[in-house]
Amino acid sequence: MEQREREFLEYVQGGGQVEAGDWLPDEYRARLRKFIEMHGNSELMGVLPEREWILRAPTLQRKLALTAKVQDEVGHAQLIYRVVEDLGKPREECLDDLISGKSKFHNVFHYPTKTWGDVGVIAWLVDAAAIISQKALLKCSYAPYARIMKKICWEESFHILHGRDVILTLMNGTDDQRELVQEALNRWWGSSTATRSSQSRTRCSSGGSRARATTRRGSSSSTATCRRSGSSA
Repeated sequence: MEQREREFLEYVQGGGQVEAGDWLPDEYRARLRKFIEMHGNSELMGVLPEREWILRAPTLQRKLALTAKVQDEVGHAQLIYRVVEDLGKPREECLDDLISGKSKFHNVFHYPTKTWGDVGVIAWLVDAAAIISQKALLKCSYAPYARIMKKICWEESFHILHGRDVILTLMNGTDDQRELVQEALNRWWGSSTATRSSQSRTRCSSGGSRARATTRRGSSSSTATCRRSGSSA
């Protein structure tokens, strides 16, 4: 390793940040570009499961809220692709690689949204899981990426509130509406809480086999109870 590269690594590992115009080691640039491109792809592909429900949302207010959320996610992708462009890969090439399958996006966005309950669970749980990891990027070593994450995290926090409101409304509704949430939660819980190790998974249970969503009428609380298990969910 060259002296210049050693000094660079010491700087960023010590909490320093670099800008697009600074000298960057080739390996650092390549890995950074690949990671940020996948993030951009995930923001864009995350729109697809939810956009199908804009016209099928139960009220005008829900249609407007979901439209705004989808618009936010597309905007996040645009911001992120700009950062990738500064690292040497044009946006058109990013999109071509995404469409051809050459580049990747988060696995959770391969799953379909079968009911309106899915829309609430995605915003409530999947977006909440995403923001936990995204907040860590606020202090990443590449300053342009860290700056746009401030806007993204701020908007994602509103998406969680949107999902929470959808879930609470359904849980305080009819038995059929509560079952809609329960069924969606059963399908999405494992995806939203997946760990890196395939040997350690979260198994949610109500009597041993299901996730359980509960609420108190007239209350603003909703909880999911689960237990940890080393077996598959």
